[in-house]
Amino acid sequence: MSMGKLTTTSYVVLGMVAMRGPSTSYDLKRAVNHSVGYFWPFPHAQLYSEPKRLEELGLLDLEVEPEGRRRQTYSITHEGRDALGAWLAEPTTEQLQVRDVAELKLFFGEFARPEDVLNLAREQIRQHEDRIEVYESMQARFSEREDVADRMVPLQLGLELEYAALKFWRKLEKERSSA
Repeated sequence: MSMGKLTTTSYVVLGMVAMRGPSTSYDLKRAVNHSVGYFWPFPHAQLYSEPKRLEELGLLDLEVEPEGRRRQTYSITHEGRDALGAWLAEPTTEQLQVRDVAELKLFFGEFARPEDVLNLAREQIRQHEDRIEVYESMQARFSEREDVADRMVPLQLGLELEYAALKFWRKLEKERSSA
């Protein structure tokens, strides 16, 4: 069977189904929102189309409820686990990708009014403080659970990035407030 081209979204779906067990697309959407969605945003409509494609490739099995809502539940196949494992074993040579609208606005800040840059900094401080609160809450809730210990490692990276961004925006806000 042809493997077709697998995308990062393909691996998100395979990984989530491997991690969670049998899942509907709605289950995947909820799981992504509470996990990888914090650091790997993508259109959630893909969580409805991609499992079907992966099922056609033999990487997921599909079970449809015979009556009622006829929910479609996906399970990972041996081939799906093999594809996920092969992807995890590949070296990652891509640089960290940052798509930050605030950073983009800051880049063009010479065309903004000083108060707009100051307001941007203050809003970013609020947003980063809020995200840190969410991450620290997750860390406190799950830090003692051995079954999710590996998932806490990227959470720590996320926290470190948020602390660095918060430090930057606070410094900018202080500089622009006194200017």
